[in-house]
Amino acid sequence: MTQLAPQFAPNAAMIQTAIEAALGAKAQRIEVASDEVTLTVAAADYFEVMHILRHDASCQFEQLIDLCGMDYSAYADGAYDGLRYAAVVHLLSVNLNQRLRVVCFAADDDFPVLPSLTALWSAANWFEREAFDLFGI
Repeated sequence: MTQLAPQFAPNAAMIQTAIEAALGAKAQRIEVASDEVTLTVAAADYFEVMHILRHDASCQFEQLIDLCGMDYSAYADGAYDGLRYAAVVHLLSVNLNQRLRVVCFAADDDFPVLPSLTALWSAANWFEREAFDLFGI
């Protein structure tokens, strides 16, 4: 009988360390709140970062759980002064039992375009179409 290695849920600090090591300077910001990790990346690095997150041995985010468009124009009761549109992606590593939220702001508020992730996760197709229909992202 084959015995499987014991599985455990890595804590947020372990996930943060793995992402920092895999991405280096491509990680604009990594935040941990309520034991959840949120990574912010630049639009220019979006596809490359997502490719690394999927294929790096310390990340292995083989499943895209959700992708949505966000409009930050009314964030913080309108006091927010940053880029308006973002894609927010939730990833899951079944192999490593870890989750990650990735936020990427479109560089141009008038034409909020980000690369498609369907080449990495086919599930992104429907979510990206919804984000485009609702927000133009």
